[in-house]
Amino acid sequence: MKSYKYEVFTTVIEEQICKGILQAKDRLPSVREIKKRYQLSTSSVQSGFEYLMIKGLIESSPRSGYFVLEREDESIPETKTLLPAVMRDEVFINNIKLTSKRSSEPSSFNTAIPGDLLMPQKLILRTMQEVIREKGASLLRYYPSNGLEPLRKLIAKQMRMNGCAFNPDELIITDGALQALTIALQSVTKAGDVVAVESPCVFSVLEVLVNLNLRVVEIPVHYRSGFDLEYFREVCAENGIRALVVTPNFHNPTGIVMSDEVKKELLKIAGMYQLCIIENDMYSDLYFNEKRPRCIKSFDKKGLVITYSSFSKTLAPGIRLGWLHAGNFYSKAEKSKFILGRSVSPIYQELILKLLEGNSYERHLRSFRKKLNQQAFQLLDHLRKCFPEGAYFHRPQGGYSIWGQLPENIDMKEFYEYCENRGVLFTPGDTFSFTNRYNHHFRIVFAERITPESLRLLEKAGRKAYELLL
Repeated sequence: MKSYKYEVFTTVIEEQICKGILQAKDRLPSVREIKKRYQLSTSSVQSGFEYLMIKGLIESSPRSGYFVLEREDESIPETKTLLPAVMRDEVFINNIKLTSKRSSEPSSFNTAIPGDLLMPQKLILRTMQEVIREKGASLLRYYPSNGLEPLRKLIAKQMRMNGCAFNPDELIITDGALQALTIALQSVTKAGDVVAVESPCVFSVLEVLVNLNLRVVEIPVHYRSGFDLEYFREVCAENGIRALVVTPNFHNPTGIVMSDEVKKELLKIAGMYQLCIIENDMYSDLYFNEKRPRCIKSFDKKGLVITYSSFSKTLAPGIRLGWLHAGNFYSKAEKSKFILGRSVSPIYQELILKLLEGNSYERHLRSFRKKLNQQAFQLLDHLRKCFPEGAYFHRPQGGYSIWGQLPENIDMKEFYEYCENRGVLFTPGDTFSFTNRYNHHFRIVFAERITPESLRLLEKAGRKAYELLL
């Protein structure tokens, strides 16, 4: 992966901050000092300082220089909650209503897709035109039901570079991530089986489970480790769990990364109870730190994990192309895929193939991660300043979203109505569970360009929260 010249000094400063050698409000060497010490250009030094500011490590003071940023200790609320296995239909119906509204306004923070100004529109359209010129009428025919072989090989190669060995013959190209999830569940469960999911859980996953007539047990996500292993063991001992659906890297909606230790322990539990782990790997490329976190499949020695992903979160929502590594469950998955659709869009397959063959996709990801990181820090800082004491907003480590929580005595219905009337749309926490556990939580998405107007509207939402506390 390409490195930047400024990393020779930013790496040193990051390490000194992490080790406590540099303390909050400590002044950093000037641009001139860094330039002379490391033999860099002025632009490279300034780019390095900008990088450190985006990461939330330093701040700039006009005419005074750069200083280590004073960061408040995060008081993380940990709640041990036993969640029931019985689905409540009336809650599900209400969740559908809560997630039915869509808006293109810049103050919409409720849709987890790349905004128009962040997606690489020129790259996609230019490449698509090249594909049409090169492939012509062949794009109008059926493609192989499991997907183009060169595309499957490139995806497998990409995952091997991330530490996860995939056999391309065990890969299936799908019409997006939800189809991949449906195929995975149909391959390992039947109607009436019990499936464990993380809680909170993105509504689209809950919707698939309901439509497959599966019963659900929700396992709480922990802010620090990523998953409540103790409760999961209890659930497995008391119920015939057939599968676990989980997003270990940059979980939606919290942005949490499951630790490698927890990932390995999940595999031990899965082996003990002979259940399948269905792993959503959609957000792993959207990391804010130095490297991509490992997926659960990379630790899997017994073939217990099915992994799926999609390009809709990293390129554009309209590109409905995903993939499923079915492994030991390939035979059933292949049949399920054929029933759901003979062939995935040829033009999308050829588009992704061409992007992966060169380095344009990786270049886009580097730029995209930087923008998302910058917007996450900007939005998180603004939320914490604008909302009252007692509100909590979790710092994401990657992905698209911030998970917020307001004090229990705030009337959330009145808060949402106020925000909606002003065009500020959040995703209510109730949509992420079949329980009422998250009725004072909400998700804020930072994948759309943040503007001065959207920040002003957030300030109004924060003032309303203050009023509702009185």
